[in-house]
Amino acid sequence: MKIREVKLEKTCFNGDFPSQGKVDIAFVGRSNVGKSTLLNSLLNRKRLAKVSSKPGKTRSINFFLVNNSIYFVDLPGYGYASVSKAERLKWKSLVENYLMSEREKLLIILVDAKVGVTKLDFEMVEYVKYHNIDFCIVATKSDKISNNKLFNSIKKIKNTLDISEVIPFSALKGTGKDKLMGKINSFINEGKKINIKS
Repeated sequence: MKIREVKLEKTCFNGDFPSQGKVDIAFVGRSNVGKSTLLNSLLNRKRLAKVSSKPGKTRSINFFLVNNSIYFVDLPGYGYASVSKAERLKWKSLVENYLMSEREKLLIILVDAKVGVTKLDFEMVEYVKYHNIDFCIVATKSDKISNNKLFNSIKKIKNTLDISEVIPFSALKGTGKDKLMGKINSFINEGKKINIKS
C-alpha cells in the first residue's frame, strides 16, 4: 500500500467513533513503547502522531484516514502509573469499548524489545485472543539491543504469548516496516487471521 494521503479524521474521548465501513488498523501498547514513532514511520510523516518525552500523552482514540479508504487508529497507551486511578479506568473503558465494537479491525500490539512482555502486555494479548480479535505483535526499539539479545527477546516474546510470529521494528533503521505493511495489506485484502495459534 502506497501512502498517498493521511489526515486526522476524528479524536474520540468516548464511544462516538466514525461510521463503520472502512477497515481499522489499530495500534496499542504500554506508554512509552514507541507507538507514535512507529505510526509516523509507517505513514511517512514526521509529526502526524505526536511524540512526547512524557509517557501517557495519548488520552483519546485518534482515527487517521489513510488514502480515504482505511483508518489507522491510535489507541491510548496503558500502564503509566503517574495518572490517577480514575483516569486509568476511564482509558480502560474507552479502549475496551473500541475493542468490543463490531468494527473490522486488525490490532497491532507493540512490545518493547528491550523490556519484553509486561503483565499488561500479556493481559492485552489474552483479552484479544479470548474475544477472537485479529492481532499482530511488533517488537519496537529493536535497534536498542544487540542482534543476539534481540534474537533471544523475540524468542521469549513468542513463548510467553504463545504466538507464531513477532516482527522486530526500528523506526530509526526502517527494520520491519515492509514486513509490517505486508501484514496490514494481507489483512485489508484478505481479512484473514494472521497470528493466532490454533
